Amino acid sequence: MTAPSAQSLPSVPASQASTVSEIDFSCRLPLLVFFISAAKWLVIAWVFELIASIKFHSPNFLADYAWLTYGRVHPACTNSLIYGFAVQAGLGVALWLLAQLGATPLPQRWLVTFGAILWNLGVTLGVVGILLGDSTGFTHLEMPGYAATLVFIGYLLAALWGVVNFRQRRERKVVATHWFLLTALFWFPWIYSTANLLLLTFPVRGVAQAVIAWWYSQNLLVVWFSLVALAIVFYLLPKLTQRELHSHYLALFAYWMLILFAGWGGIPNSAPVPVWIPTLSTIGSVLFLLSVIAVALNVCETAGCSLKAARGKPLAAFLLFGVAAFVFAALLRAGIALLDTDQTLQLTWFGPALSQLNCYGFFVMVMFGALYFIMPRLVGIDFPWPKLVRAHFWIATIGVVLLVVPLLLGGLMEEFKLQNASQPFLLVTRSTLPFLRVSTIGDLLLLIGHLFFLTNLVGLTLGFYRARAAAAYAQLTADLFKTAGAKA
Repeated sequence: MTAPSAQSLPSVPASQASTVSEIDFSCRLPLLVFFISAAKWLVIAWVFELIASIKFHSPNFLADYAWLTYGRVHPACTNSLIYGFAVQAGLGVALWLLAQLGATPLPQRWLVTFGAILWNLGVTLGVVGILLGDSTGFTHLEMPGYAATLVFIGYLLAALWGVVNFRQRRERKVVATHWFLLTALFWFPWIYSTANLLLLTFPVRGVAQAVIAWWYSQNLLVVWFSLVALAIVFYLLPKLTQRELHSHYLALFAYWMLILFAGWGGIPNSAPVPVWIPTLSTIGSVLFLLSVIAVALNVCETAGCSLKAARGKPLAAFLLFGVAAFVFAALLRAGIALLDTDQTLQLTWFGPALSQLNCYGFFVMVMFGALYFIMPRLVGIDFPWPKLVRAHFWIATIGVVLLVVPLLLGGLMEEFKLQNASQPFLLVTRSTLPFLRVSTIGDLLLLIGHLFFLTNLVGLTLGFYRARAAAAYAQLTADLFKTAGAKA
């Protein structure tokens, strides 16, 4: 094992070394639970994703097992990815960033760790419940009520101490990253509790259920993901490129446009609701582009409007790829809202491709960069296999392209053929099989990248505790060897 390299960690003044060490120590235990668990859930999610993908062009694959049917495997994959990896890793990174920005150790780390354990217990029960057929049926909210309760309590136990940490901070200056993170800490429990109460506990009637389900998915996958990921980008990118953030005010403008307009979208024009609801959804999707443009300009100027900032720096490359996916996904979302007047495009493979681009291409890729940056700081040593980090970036990049682009093209072709009433629907769906086979290759590459990621994180953690155990053994036996030497 070697000490953290200068490329992976920013330099810390000697006068602040003890403070940084104290902060990282306070975060170490809960964040190791969050991050290692998140990496495991990501592998599990993509095993489910690969099974679901294969079933589209090989329907007899694992057809004899009821718990591995597509109707159960796909929501199990979605919930494992969103709650097992995305929200869990995002919460852990948020706690670390708040501690670093405030120059204050994380309080009550044991309670935060207990919250992480409750969260993972809830996700485990939820995914098992989905596989056993105990799903709620609402997209992105399929976990049964008993699992959702544990997830919600676990989140509160962890997020509460992030807010307390901000209140007790030593560094009183508030930057744009604070705005994004604190809003995210409150945003998730608000939308999660509201959706569970109105859809499961005290269910509303009729089409209002669909509106609330659309509202929840939009606020989780677009607003919450963007709040956390952009906070990471605005904090890490200046450190990795060794340049100041171009504009703090431009970041705040992006923040306000995000929380004011992004949550409106997600409701198609063909929805059986009063016409003003999808109209507002379209307006929100278009106005959200103001936030996207602000983010793109800020990131471009910070990185010098050149890919040189990512050359030889895989962590910066993860962030820049994520921002590019964020911009592209927002443009496609606005384009669908404005141009797809009959809303048939959203019923093709174009919709899942857009979801994968936003969820994986943007959020997960940014999270990879953050976790690769934070983990060596927590334990004080570098990754045992640093070359796997670069390999993971290229495998993930190729995997995302092979996953998203074929589905986008297949969706466009499917839309074009659906306009011809003489085309049998079965032939239209069969015409997309070549695109689905290519996307399965992308899923396989992403699974390999996830295994690289998990291997590096577990290897780093085992190396750290092995070194601590060796040091403790040497200290305990030092006097014994000294006594034996004196007698000799």
